[in-house]
Amino acid sequence: MPGSPQSRTGRPPVQRSVKRPAPPGPPHENPVLRLYLRLRRAWDRPLTAYYLICGGSALITVLGLVMVYSASQITALQLSLPGSFFFRKQAAAALIGAVLLLVAMKMPVKLHRALAYPILAGAVCLMILVQVPGIGVAVNGNQNWISLGGSFQIQPSEFGKLALVLWGADLLARKHDKKLLTQWKHMLVPLVPAAFMLLGLIMIGGDMGTAIILTAILFGLLWLAGAPTRLFAGVLSIALVLGFILIKTSPNRMARLNCLGATDPGPGDSCWQAVHGIYALASGGLFGSGLGASVEKWGQLPEAHTDFIFAVTGEELGLAGTLSVLALFAALGYAGIRVAGRTEDPFVRYAAGGVTTWITAQAVINIGAVLGLLPIAGVPLPLFSYGGSALLPTMFAIGLLIAFARDEPGARAALALRQPRFGRKRGAGGPAAKRSPGSWNTMRRRASAARSSGER
Repeated sequence: MPGSPQSRTGRPPVQRSVKRPAPPGPPHENPVLRLYLRLRRAWDRPLTAYYLICGGSALITVLGLVMVYSASQITALQLSLPGSFFFRKQAAAALIGAVLLLVAMKMPVKLHRALAYPILAGAVCLMILVQVPGIGVAVNGNQNWISLGGSFQIQPSEFGKLALVLWGADLLARKHDKKLLTQWKHMLVPLVPAAFMLLGLIMIGGDMGTAIILTAILFGLLWLAGAPTRLFAGVLSIALVLGFILIKTSPNRMARLNCLGATDPGPGDSCWQAVHGIYALASGGLFGSGLGASVEKWGQLPEAHTDFIFAVTGEELGLAGTLSVLALFAALGYAGIRVAGRTEDPFVRYAAGGVTTWITAQAVINIGAVLGLLPIAGVPLPLFSYGGSALLPTMFAIGLLIAFARDEPGARAALALRQPRFGRKRGAGGPAAKRSPGSWNTMRRRASAARSSGER
């Protein structure tokens, strides 16, 4: 037929495919952007806070045990003790703390609230006993220890931090339920007077470092309760004035304040500890001199396994080790803030915020003192430094955070989905059978159908 697209053979010509350039992909095809989106999705998952708290606290504690063993050997030998003396005591405290963490993790919120008042009363009684002659013990000029016989001592002010967090959270939660936090007097009373009572008992013994941590916890609770700016600024001004008076009237505290930014020990070696902490960090380099190879711990750096263990970490593990520790504390702080921000329970919000304020503020004060950015306050690095009295309440507080993170609606549903469906054999019953009552019958029907059809 004329005009038809046919060849001489009468067949239509073969249409050849023409390769066209592929259209540009959507923005998410960018590998960098795709990686960012994956990290963002992983970061926003319901169990992120739970895993960060569990993993971060475990890594900090284990690394702390390693560094306590490394940093305390010389001190133990100088005291005619076995080289692993302080490590064994810290490991025993970590085991007891792990039990406390599991207990706190399994306890319901109502029981935590019920324990707030007994813990507060016990902490106050112990802090009063510290000032009783024959019971209280002075360490480094501070009367804040109770001897239990032998080489075992406890510091009641460390338990005062946990008491203030639990009691303050329960008090504010009750007032929140009654719509009383809109009035400033209900926000301040009796929280601020009780906190000042604890601060007074601590300052009688001369431990200003712990008093600063308790003040940070108090301000954290007031901030979470929605204290107005004028009220918050007023309480902060009073605290600053009292702190200035306490520092100005103490030659020891003034000497520590004068050591900020010091590069040499100064007259009378007044800045010896601060300067040798900087020496330890400076000699570490990028990856450190190696685990156990610190030079400053050989009598040059005081309190190498307690308040200045971060300096030994920088010397032996270098910048990489110190940044890893900072990253772990940052992850722990973020997870605590996330738990406090996503819950609808006021007690959980105040308790999680108080614990997060406690741990992050203490870490900042300790690390800032080692770096020479803050005065030496004599507070340990949480979960890291040597000291069972500090480790036990801190691990209980970590158990609180884990319990709160697991109790989030999204996290609870995600954990339920990860439970095994079939925990026992046929006829054994048990929780697995209760979770999926028809699953075994389904499997039996599928097996019968396979046999009848000849499948194997």
